[in-house]
Amino acid sequence: MTTTLSLTQRTTWKALEEHYRQVHTLHLRTLFNQDTGRGERFSQEALGIYLDYSKNRITEETLRLLFALECGAPGSRGVGQDDRFL
Repeated sequence: MTTTLSLTQRTTWKALEEHYRQVHTLHLRTLFNQDTGRGERFSQEALGIYLDYSKNRITEETLRLLFALECGAPGSRGVGQDDRFL
C-alpha cells in the first residue's frame, strides 16, 4: 500500500513556502525594472482570453516550483509545463 503525503507535507510545498518568504515583499516596479520582457513572458492568450500574470509577485522560480508541485500530485498527468514560462 502506498502512502500519499498531504500537499503541505511535500518537499515541493516547503520549497514554495520558502520561496514565498523571499519574494512576498518584492515591489512590482522592481520586478519590471529587472526584466523588461516580463509583461510578454508572464502572459498567455488563447481562444480570445488574455491572462496576464506579470502583475503578480511571481518569478520564473515561482512557476518552476508550482509546476513541480503539480507534477508530483497524485493523478497528475504531468501537464502544465510551458517552455515560455521556464
